[in-house]
Amino acid sequence: MSHLLHIDTSIQGERSVSRKLTARAVAAWRATHPGGTVTYRDLGSTPLPHLDQDSGLARMVPREQHTAAQAASWRLTEQLVGEVRQADTIVLGLPLYNFGAPSAVKSWVDHLIAPGLSYDPATGEGLLGGRDLLVLASRGGGYGAGTPREGWDHAEPWLPHGLSMTGLRPRFITAELTLAYVTPSMTELIPLADKSLAAAEQAIDGLWAAAAVA
Repeated sequence: MSHLLHIDTSIQGERSVSRKLTARAVAAWRATHPGGTVTYRDLGSTPLPHLDQDSGLARMVPREQHTAAQAASWRLTEQLVGEVRQADTIVLGLPLYNFGAPSAVKSWVDHLIAPGLSYDPATGEGLLGGRDLLVLASRGGGYGAGTPREGWDHAEPWLPHGLSMTGLRPRFITAELTLAYVTPSMTELIPLADKSLAAAEQAIDGLWAAAAVA
């Protein structure tokens, strides 16, 4: 039976574009995977604890030497890696905060980098490959080629590197200029924002269309 892991990370609630995009993708997936199941995790409302000096070394010392804090952190990592292992498809919302990924996403990635769970420490082989990781990104401005802030989006380039040890390979669908709808100085960019959002929605709608026809 097919299984999808749905992860939202925006703190914007109902105003979030990335949440709207992930919801659209999950609905499209459900329509083409009758009987499929979904696990949902909301890192925007319930963020994971960041690795600190009490818990972070859980991934670097033998389990029999774990402190109570390290043991608790390792159990959480086992749960998070287990959610990924269970899924055939992962849908991750990725808004852009201060030109980078939300800290909740960084914490999720940090928890996933675990020897023996997500990669083989002897060979370096990633153990979570073979899954479809669909990242639905949103960014308030425009950072493409030729724009004044070209290259200022540090979330999308970072994520493949951050996950590289696990074998997960993200693919991206992005809507940009989302702040045009709420920022008076960007009003003239609303047509471009509409075009970008429509293109993202069209791409989402076509993701599993072939499976539906088959």
